[in-house]
Amino acid sequence: MKSKAWIALLLMLVLSLCNTMAAVAAPDAQFTNSIGVEFVLIPSGSFMMGSDPNFEEGQQDERPLHKVSISRPFYLGKYEVTQAQWVAVMGNNPSRFKGRNHPVERVSWHDVQDFIRRLNAQEGHERYRLPTEAEWEYAARAGTNTSYCLGDDKQALSRHAWYYDNARDTTRPVGQKQPNAWGLYDVHGNVREWVQDWYGETYYANSPEIDPKGPPSGKYRVDRGGSWGFNAVFCRSAFRGNVIPDSQLGYLGFRLALSLE
Repeated sequence: MKSKAWIALLLMLVLSLCNTMAAVAAPDAQFTNSIGVEFVLIPSGSFMMGSDPNFEEGQQDERPLHKVSISRPFYLGKYEVTQAQWVAVMGNNPSRFKGRNHPVERVSWHDVQDFIRRLNAQEGHERYRLPTEAEWEYAARAGTNTSYCLGDDKQALSRHAWYYDNARDTTRPVGQKQPNAWGLYDVHGNVREWVQDWYGETYYANSPEIDPKGPPSGKYRVDRGGSWGFNAVFCRSAFRGNVIPDSQLGYLGFRLALSLE
């Protein structure tokens, strides 16, 4: 009997230790970094990427609709990177529409990579990056399969986005509209957002199901999301833009991702 009691006690201790270790290892749902960028934890999971021609005004490069799995959780900026956050790292403000809490814009894909390198060096790791195109759409959808994170109704878009119909030809301070279900703001408007991938018009036809990263090379980089200058159809979760990576445009900024390891 004593032996069974000791075994039971030992099992309880092991279970307690495992639970403690799991609690310690579990990442925070949200946190803020050294320059004030707020991050939301995006869980791993699967979704249908692209647009469904039966229900959506999609472009050919958004098809075929296909299953994608994001195998690891990651952090994504709750908001687009602001001008104040850019200045804190780069010491300059290239934006056309000035405002401390407005999203930074007129930054090229290469400018953004420089920002990321400097921020990683400042914080002593290599975990900051741009999201992949698949990660961006997965996070923007937040479990939905509709045209927008709010459904298919264009008339309701103004509750979530600054876009052509309501922005009055300028950016706005981040976070003024309603977030999606995972707590991300401005995914359908304010500024479009650079992602990591090269653009491939027919990439979806042959992309891997697990953690696709785009073609190995190309002429254009992908940008995602809507902006102050785009109509509703170009603000959809599935819409894909493609821009020469040297471009510095007043409607294009970015949202920062952070790997857990």
